[in-house]
Order: sequence, then structure tokens, then C-alpha cells
Amino acid sequence: MTTHVNKSLPTLEMVAAAAGVSRSTVSRVVNGSPKVRPDVVTSVNEAIARLNYFPNRAARSLVSRQTYAIALMVTEDATRFFGDPYFASIVKGITSRLEPTDYVLNLLVASSDPHRKTRRYLRGGNVDGAFVVSHHTDDQDLVELNQTMPVVFGGRPAVPDLGDGYYVDVDNVSGGRQAAQYLVDRGARRIATIAGPSDMPAAVDRLAGWRDVMAQHGLADDAVVHGDFTSFGGAIAMRQLLDRYTDLDAVFVASDLMARGALSTLAERGFSVPADIAVMGYDDSAAATSGLLQLTTISQPSGEMGARMANVLLDILAGREPVDHACVLPTTLVVRDSA
Repeated sequence: MTTHVNKSLPTLEMVAAAAGVSRSTVSRVVNGSPKVRPDVVTSVNEAIARLNYFPNRAARSLVSRQTYAIALMVTEDATRFFGDPYFASIVKGITSRLEPTDYVLNLLVASSDPHRKTRRYLRGGNVDGAFVVSHHTDDQDLVELNQTMPVVFGGRPAVPDLGDGYYVDVDNVSGGRQAAQYLVDRGARRIATIAGPSDMPAAVDRLAGWRDVMAQHGLADDAVVHGDFTSFGGAIAMRQLLDRYTDLDAVFVASDLMARGALSTLAERGFSVPADIAVMGYDDSAAATSGLLQLTTISQPSGEMGARMANVLLDILAGREPVDHACVLPTTLVVRDSA
């Protein structure tokens, strides 16, 4: 006959007894209170680890009125989100900072209905704050969202009247300049660009940087086609450029995925890269090194961007004022095969 031993899960009281402190002291340590001596915090954490204690999230939520959930809102379709390595880097950076905390990340991919169901969910007290990435100029509801809950944007907000919103971005204007200047220094004189969507600040800024260099060197800036940050969109845009302009010797593409598509079009048209046309990407994502011909590209620190976004939101949720409303990270040039 087998005897089943009922082993109850460790409780707050058991942790208190093991650490030799009161139940309220353990509660303060678990909730991150600064009003506990460091040696006591160490003792309590050792007891928690020894007993394998997990705080009751539901009970804590009732007491603190926090959900311990943070939303990641992406205003794109699911295909683009899961197919773009840029988003993977952002998520990795965010989760690297959330892992040591009690917060969990809820993904909301809201391409077709960002203004109804998603807004109701966010405003319904289901999360304590939100990250918003890949936003567009017509996402006006983001203004209202920013006024009702803590929000940190990945990238400069596309809406001009955001108020005191927080965001973490990269210097996309400088990145566009770096790309164009490198191609000029390499000897290119008829440089096209496949820009991103005109309703996204990152795409607008990269195009502006490219135009700055074209103007500085007295070069034509008419060879512009807009893509959608996908490989297929890059292939279509490259076909349009080749059909319109027969004298191109370089192209700056505003994302690595679009650059991959551009390379496929150049190959099918019989062009050699970089001998006939040099190709410059943007992101330094996995797409830059996924093919036999590796991309020269502009590296943006997407993982660090996600980590910085998490830092800002965690500060806000802890009642600490972040140092800056806007954090802009630098970009760097990475030279490989395509240019």
C-alpha cells in the first residue's frame, strides 16, 4: 500500500520562520520595498530560494492593485511581426530586463483593429503599462492611450501631439547619412534608395539622412521608391527602380529584409553585386548574414533599445522619474560583401 504524503506549497509564513523575520518583513522584501536592511533582504531571499517559494500573484494584485502584466502592442499584421528579425531583437531586449522582475509580457498584434478591442483591453485594467512599437501617423488613439496609462514607445512617436510621452529610438537620420556617405566614398554617383513606408518616422528619418548627403555632394535624389519593410516589398521596389533608372550604381535600402528582396531582383536581372550595383541595408539583423552574399548595413542596437524601453517603464511603474523622455541611440556602419 502506497502512502501519499501531502506536501503543501511553501507559504509566506514559512519563509518568515526560515529567515527569522516577521511575515510583514517578507512581504516588504517580496514587493521590493526600500525600507528593509540589505542584510535582511539577503536573508529573506536565501530563504525564498531554499524553500522554492513563489509569491501569490493574484493575492499581490488585490493588495497592490497591480496586474504585474505589461503589454507589447505592435500595430502590424502577425506575418510581418513574426517574420521580421528586428521585432525579435526588440522583444529579446525587453524580456532580458523583465525576467528578474515579477512582470510578464503580453503580446498584442493589432493590425486591423488597433482602435477598438485592443484599446478596450488596455484601458480595462488588464495591464500596468505598455510598450508600443512600429506605429504609424494614423495611430491617433495612441495619444489617448498615452494619457491614460504608462506607455513607452519604441521609436520616435508618429503622432506629433503626444505630450509628455516616453520613447527610445535610434538616430535614423544619422544612419541614413552614414549609409549614403559610405556609398559616395566608395565611388558611387547614381545612388537610389528603397525607403520604408512614408507614414513611419524611422523611414522618414532614414530618407532624410540619405537626401542630406545627396544634396551635400550635388547628386540627384530622384531615384526613390517606398517599400513596406518586407523582402517581397524590397524585390518589387528594386524592379521599379531598375525599370525607371538605367544608370544606377548603388542603392541604399532602409531595412535588411527589403535589401534581401532587392538582391533577388538584381540577381534575376543579371546584375552583379557589388560590381554593377552596390547594396546597403539597414538594421544589421539576422537577415544581413542569412545569404551567401552578406549585407553591408547600418547597425542599430535593437536589443539595447528594447532593454532601455523596459528600464524606462519599470522606473515609471516603481514611481521613479526616468532621466529623459527621449533616449536616442547611435548607429554604426558594418561593411560586408554587398558594398
